[in-house]
Amino acid sequence: MRLDKKIALVTGAGKGIGKEIALGFAAEGAFVIINDLPGTVYSNDVVNEITKKGGSAVLYEADISIVGNIRKMFGHIQEKYGQLDVLVNNAGITGWSDFFNTDEALFDKVMGLNLKGTLFCAIEAAKLMKQNGTGGSIINISSICSVLSVKNLICYSTSKGGIEAMSKQMAVELAPYNIRVNTFGPGPINTERNLLEDPDYRQNWGRVVPMKRTGEPQEMIGPAIFLASDESSYVTGQLFYVDGGWSVQGKFAEDSLDSQLQNSAPKD
Repeated sequence: MRLDKKIALVTGAGKGIGKEIALGFAAEGAFVIINDLPGTVYSNDVVNEITKKGGSAVLYEADISIVGNIRKMFGHIQEKYGQLDVLVNNAGITGWSDFFNTDEALFDKVMGLNLKGTLFCAIEAAKLMKQNGTGGSIINISSICSVLSVKNLICYSTSKGGIEAMSKQMAVELAPYNIRVNTFGPGPINTERNLLEDPDYRQNWGRVVPMKRTGEPQEMIGPAIFLASDESSYVTGQLFYVDGGWSVQGKFAEDSLDSQLQNSAPKD
């Protein structure tokens, strides 16, 4: 019950890493607000799973690439619950593209959700945390791609690099209000998206990770709980990678990168 009586918002929590973090938070006693895009049917499944296990959660649908939607969501949280203790900025998209074929629309889409959405969710969360006077924890999810420059991910890598720089700035500006801001970057993780884009994802990436395997979404729960809880009360402005050691070796599964680019292309 390390998060007992805390209210936490997890963006992009309908599936993948966000879902597992939401489930982990609820198991530790938090009341979890599940955010995902409107009409995302699997988001209700996360709420139902939490409640069946005796936890507490609600769903708030909003496209957080639009600042007006973000402000409306946080206004609802303030009116309904009066506080927010933890924000996990998890929502994001990959945006695979060949470097020479990258266009403005894709750039704006990736930056709009990954970078702009993260910033303005953090601003609104910090307002609530400052107002309550008790502080809080903002956790920004980055990616190992920010430091390893993965092929075909120019927009994504740029957005995640921006998140890391932005998190340090936030940590300094918000420290006087006891609002902590930290970031962790997952390595190759067996999310639905990755496995769909490359059916051999586990094998292709497992062979280049020093631990000789890809990670599971559930392995992101522990880092998130640590940063959300009082166990990290003197930790802010920090960045670390949860990647099986990939960041210190930096080998790439070249065949997989080409496969993921091809399979992520929009289908008619």
